[in-house]
Amino acid sequence: MRALKINGQDYKVDAPDDMPLLWVLRDLVGLRGTKFGCGIAQCGACTVHLDGEPVRSCVLPVGRVGDRAITTIEGVGQTEHGRKIQKAWLDLEVVQCGYCQSGQIMSAAALLGRIPNPDDAAIDTAMAGNICRCATYVRIRAAIKAAAT
Repeated sequence: MRALKINGQDYKVDAPDDMPLLWVLRDLVGLRGTKFGCGIAQCGACTVHLDGEPVRSCVLPVGRVGDRAITTIEGVGQTEHGRKIQKAWLDLEVVQCGYCQSGQIMSAAALLGRIPNPDDAAIDTAMAGNICRCATYVRIRAAIKAAAT
C-alpha cells in the first residue's frame, strides 16, 4: 500500500511503483477529470500538479511521487489561481469539445502561481505542449489574461 495526498485528502492505494499516476488517479482513486490523451507526455491532457508544479501524469510513475501533494482538476478550484482560471474559463466560454480543458486549466493555474500577470510570451511558454484540437487558443489566452487581472 502506498499513501498519497490528493486534493488535500489522504488516500491509500495498492499500485506498483511503475504504474503511471494517471491510472492511479482514474482507476484506483476514481478521479476521472484528468484525461488520457497521447500517453507520451506530448498533448497535456493528463496534466496535474505536484506541489503546485504541472507534470504529465501519463508518464510519471507513482513510485516517483513520494510525499508530494497531488492536485487534480477536481481540486484545483480550492486554490486561488485555480478558482480564477475556472471562472475565466466559464465567463469567456473557452471550452469547445472540452477534452483537453482539464490539462489546459492545470497548466494555466500553475502559470498564474508562478507569474501573477503573464505576458504573451510567458503564456505561450507555459501552455506549450497543451494541444487543443478545436483550436481554442485565442480564448485560452484571453481567459488567462482575465484571470490575471
